[in-house]
Amino acid sequence: MDIELTINGERTTVEAGPADDLATVLRQHGYIGVKCGCDGGTCGASKVFLDGEVRMACGMAAADADGSEIQTVATLGTQDDLHPVQQAFVDNFAVQCGFCTPGMVIQAVALLDSNPDPTEREVREALSDNVCRCTGYQKPVEAVLDAAGRMQGEQSMAADGGQPASLSPRGADSTDCCGGGCDG
Repeated sequence: MDIELTINGERTTVEAGPADDLATVLRQHGYIGVKCGCDGGTCGASKVFLDGEVRMACGMAAADADGSEIQTVATLGTQDDLHPVQQAFVDNFAVQCGFCTPGMVIQAVALLDSNPDPTEREVREALSDNVCRCTGYQKPVEAVLDAAGRMQGEQSMAADGGQPASLSPRGADSTDCCGGGCDG
């Protein structure tokens, strides 16, 4: 079946089978920033903006996206001009294997759009459905807090790799949890 989509600002028609999920179809058409980690919509690696909302592309049928506007992580910045969230992930060493990074960056951008000054706990909760086996979540959390400051003009981006984010005072309500399970 043919599906009409606007992907990263370009209107296109893609072919999809009735059982194809959106992540698979996007990857088949060259959008490799969309990762397929679980094929069920639970790991967060396939996150995209679908009509302005964060969605896990591997958790939905491609046909359900017909007529939608999709933005992948590729629309946020370029190699020479990274989005502040992407730059903060690099500067804070929050990128290790990189598999979960696009989904985390998409989620972080959505969080900072709705809450420009999140606490550490709010960042942890926002990233809680992004499964990461490499980072232990501390560096991504620091990166999001750093990006929040950068986007508010509190600090400038350093060309030499930047400085790790300070978790105070924003992290004053910090907990020792990682990823999810912040209930204390």
